[in-house]
Parts: sequence; structure tokens; C-alpha cells
Amino acid sequence: IEVILDGGVRRGTHVLKALSLGAKACSFGKGYLFALAAGGQKGIERILEKMKEEIYRDMTLMGCKSVSELNRSKVVFRK
Repeated sequence: IEVILDGGVRRGTHVLKALSLGAKACSFGKGYLFALAAGGQKGIERILEKMKEEIYRDMTLMGCKSVSELNRSKVVFRK
């Protein structure tokens, strides 16, 4: 079964956690729609660039150079 995370994605870390735990894709419709309403096309471009920057930064902090290196061992679980 392929899993696609839909809902609750607001930051790059959310995307990385989902992919590390086995999701094949993520969507973040609410953030995208807020950006569209607030800034039109420029707003969407800005939020996509910010998300991309967060993902690259956080992958670097995780010691991953590519998405294929993400796995469950990279996620810290807290009680």
C-alpha cells in the first residue's frame, strides 16, 4: 500500500518525517491556499521556495544528501 500524507503538513520537517516513515508523497493544501489568498502567484512561489529551503536544511541536519537516505532511524520518537 502506498501512503500519501494529506493534512497537517505545514513545515519541511513534517514532510521529512512522513517520508522517513514510509510515505510516498505529501500534500500541503492549506498552506498553499493561504499563500494564494494572501499573495497570489507570488505568495505561492514564496511558500514553495520556503518549503524547499526547509527541506534541504533539515535533510542536511539529518545527515542525508538525498530523499532515498531517509528512513525510520532518522526520526526521534518522544513519549
